[in-house]
Amino acid sequence: MRAPNAQRQRLQAPEASSAPPVDAQDEEPTDRYLRKREDILAAAALTFNELGIGGGTRAGIARRVGLATNSVTYYFRRKEDLVAACFIRAIEVHREDIRQAAGEPTVRKRVETCLARQAALLADIATGARRPLVVFSELRTLEGQTGARLHRAYTDLFRDMRALLTGPETAALSRADLNARAHMLLSAFHMLRVWITRVEPDQYVRVASRAADILLHGMGAPGSRWPSGDSTGGDWTLVDDADTPGDRFLRAATDLLNEKGYHGASVDRISARLNVTKGSFYHHIEHKDDLILACFERTLTAVRRAATRAQALPRPGWEQACAMARSLACLQTSGMGPLLRIGALGALPAFDGRAQAYRRMFQLTERIRDLIVTGMMDGSIRPLDSGIAAHLLGGGINSLAELHHWVAPSEHHRLVDLGLKPVFEGLLAPPS
Repeated sequence: MRAPNAQRQRLQAPEASSAPPVDAQDEEPTDRYLRKREDILAAAALTFNELGIGGGTRAGIARRVGLATNSVTYYFRRKEDLVAACFIRAIEVHREDIRQAAGEPTVRKRVETCLARQAALLADIATGARRPLVVFSELRTLEGQTGARLHRAYTDLFRDMRALLTGPETAALSRADLNARAHMLLSAFHMLRVWITRVEPDQYVRVASRAADILLHGMGAPGSRWPSGDSTGGDWTLVDDADTPGDRFLRAATDLLNEKGYHGASVDRISARLNVTKGSFYHHIEHKDDLILACFERTLTAVRRAATRAQALPRPGWEQACAMARSLACLQTSGMGPLLRIGALGALPAFDGRAQAYRRMFQLTERIRDLIVTGMMDGSIRPLDSGIAAHLLGGGINSLAELHHWVAPSEHHRLVDLGLKPVFEGLLAPPS
């Protein structure tokens, strides 16, 4: 999520157009009104998570709760108001969990409590004990006054997360280091929902404690250190024809999919970014869904080549994993990036090949896991849950594409080390 250039601002309620009516004899909304409003927000969250914001309609949301479309309009006059209310609701819930974690005395306990509370929330949603929340995959796509207001609200969420990491244990960190680690933790916090479903809901909190241990203390065995400034992996060729018109086209499309989502990455916008005609679009790609799959294929190819090159290195598993991560991070932060965000894939509407794309993504996570298992076997990586570590490492690489929004331009030359050192050595590791 991009950091807006704005001062800290208190979260606001949805705008007047979505304010509740009141009974003639009451000064507050009725309980029935509030329950129905929550029903609509829960249905909207499910719909937007499944179909994307652009694909979710008030008519579809109304059907989900057994209402006529004009009844939803009674609660939220515009779709924009409903979208904003969904995001404000999710941000407030997450901020409350972070605030509760902030009461712990140490950074370690705060991180553990924060992830445990998120896992408990996800378990309650999975079992129906709590209502679903909209995910943040498309928050960046919102524009105008509503988008600016939500971006400020998300920035407050980021600041709350950064405050969890502020203490004696991290006093030696620069602001850039602290921001990078807060971004990493917040990304892991959000990505928990992607992979935690591999276990049953009653195991979520237990699994989250293992994730917290890896995030806090890293993956390395004693003596294993992130090779800051090392070039191993940085010069690997991960994509073919990197400077051809076809690849430039895919890079522009991937960038727009990451920024604007499926519906925001229109043919007009892609063509305008490359200063070409719409006819050029259809010369390269026949259908938009084919474009999505081509962008995803480019990302899969890069990850596969990075993992394969790393596996071939005659080095311990720790160094193989570091080289793999560096190669992808260098691609992310260079003109040859970006990779398609996992969140962008999750925000796509259903289309032929989506299930297969997800399956292949998780298969590539297993390649990352293989490097970690190799390190555990040779002693360069400490005993840990290799599946969780692989997802955290993949998520850290994924989130690196946004790190430049959270650190000053003067620090952009060391984005790779800022973003990856804490993934490998942990949030409590000393600065480089």
